[in-house]
Amino acid sequence: MANHVSELLPERTFQYQSSLPLLPVPSLENSLLKYLNAVQLFASEKEFKATVDTVNKFQEGVGKELHQKLLQRAKTKKNWLEEWWLDSAYLEVRVPSQLNVNFGGPAPYLEHCWPPEEGTHLQRASISTWHTLQYWNLIRTERLAPQKSGKTPLDMDQFRMLFSTCKVPGVKKDTIRNYFKMEREGPCPSHLVVMCRGRFFTFDAVCDGQILTPPELLRQLSYVSECCEGEPEGDGVSALTSEERTRWAKAREHLISIDPHNNTILETIQSSLFVISLDETKPYSTPDNYTNVTLETLTGNPTIRWGDKSYNSIVFADGTFGCNCDHAPYDGIILVSMCWYLDQQIKATEGKWKGSEAVRSIPPPEELVFTVDEKVLSDISHAKQQYLVSDLQVVCYAFTAFGKATIKQKKLHPDTFVQLAMQLAYYRMHKAPGSCYETATTRKFYHGRTETMRPCTEEAVNWCTAMMDPTCNVDERRKAMLLAFHKHNKLMAEAQEGKGFDRHLLGLYLIAREEGRPIPELFTDPLYAKSGGGGNFVLSSSLTGYTTILGAVAPMVHHGYDVKTSWTSCRETDAAALFNYFSSALHEMLHLATTSQL
Repeated sequence: MANHVSELLPERTFQYQSSLPLLPVPSLENSLLKYLNAVQLFASEKEFKATVDTVNKFQEGVGKELHQKLLQRAKTKKNWLEEWWLDSAYLEVRVPSQLNVNFGGPAPYLEHCWPPEEGTHLQRASISTWHTLQYWNLIRTERLAPQKSGKTPLDMDQFRMLFSTCKVPGVKKDTIRNYFKMEREGPCPSHLVVMCRGRFFTFDAVCDGQILTPPELLRQLSYVSECCEGEPEGDGVSALTSEERTRWAKAREHLISIDPHNNTILETIQSSLFVISLDETKPYSTPDNYTNVTLETLTGNPTIRWGDKSYNSIVFADGTFGCNCDHAPYDGIILVSMCWYLDQQIKATEGKWKGSEAVRSIPPPEELVFTVDEKVLSDISHAKQQYLVSDLQVVCYAFTAFGKATIKQKKLHPDTFVQLAMQLAYYRMHKAPGSCYETATTRKFYHGRTETMRPCTEEAVNWCTAMMDPTCNVDERRKAMLLAFHKHNKLMAEAQEGKGFDRHLLGLYLIAREEGRPIPELFTDPLYAKSGGGGNFVLSSSLTGYTTILGAVAPMVHHGYDVKTSWTSCRETDAAALFNYFSSALHEMLHLATTSQL
């Protein structure tokens, strides 16, 4: 009987965590073979021969030793990569994260439900905040359905990081503080922080065990808005979070040293569920042009974002929304899941609150006022000056000519279709192959995050060459395209099974570093960086899935793109031109897939 009952219960959010397989270590031979395939495209015959010698030497010598040590490490940890990845990809990085690491984008529920309309922003914010709090509660009570790939459960650990999470700067290395707890683990913070005109306010989002209703949230947000209206701006302490990491760490230490109450305020911000930024900007452009909104979320006013927070919900004055999130605690697809939930809920309720309008007697928000001195004010001023937002070019348009369904009708994988179109666009524009990073999820493994999938394959380049060769006929081009599709799909499937090579090589590099050995020649070989190794990809492209949710990050390298972004100070790149080539490539590919079926 007991068994029968348990079968009827819905799956719990984290119920598969303990049974997920451990992240495997690929074979050294396979990883190095894949690595050679990936770098050959970027080398002359002579350069490639030298790299082959370097790789062979590595495989027979120091690489073999390091690989054995990695296998030992994998026996003692459930995920041999987890800590290393967090440290090397995020926590040890010293460049300002708000512009270089964080991701941002228009929040969903834009035009299908809430077309831009001034004077509605606080009302809408209270509804969107209420739905966000429902999502928090689903995770807290473990009622969010576990995600799966087919029937395979995926790791859900990153969902614990959406709320009450913050990065804290350190002089050499940052740390992540996560204050979230599931209900069965005990009480956890339930307050929000609202930022407006350089000032901070906080209030509890729960009263007598009940989440505040939209009318109650509206009253709290209106109180903050009225407090700031017509008043001088606050000191804008949060601008410090946009600073170079070591400078911010030192500025933070000073802030705490002048008044212990400052530390209490920092704790309040860090442990808050999330930050609501009331932004006076009106960035909306048109339904198919999300450029201004995306630009504002990535480069907007640093005095009303806490750059280290896992989720800043940005409320714009024209009634549109955006978000800015620290990338360290979770990957973009986790945020996409939450935003898609909000989107669906808001759509289902037509963006309205249909419950009681009654407002309980709740204490008004409390203002959090930092004690500052000349040094803090000078640090804030320096942070604002170094925040080089004008250098980021953002191009974010909706491609509406056709979509996933049309591509699937041609029996082609939509993601591969988009990735190959990017390859062709880059090749056309720069007359050379573009080393490219695409995220492959490794969430079928315990605490898995990502592996690199490199879409710039020999087959993709052969196809790009065929497309640029006027003597090539449609059949040859189509044949080349299908080979490129096949190779991409194969590499992606392998990467998701933990059989990519980039994270493996990173592991070998980090073991050498930890043991104080000289850096193996493999990693100093010019082709390593030229092909994208060590985070030097000229194209970085993470697909956010097939929903209305978009997002962007800054390019990995100065002469590169994140597809939607590039640096204006680099003369060789232009995100707008790349988008035009990309649109043309999509049309050409559909044409190829169609004519060949006739």
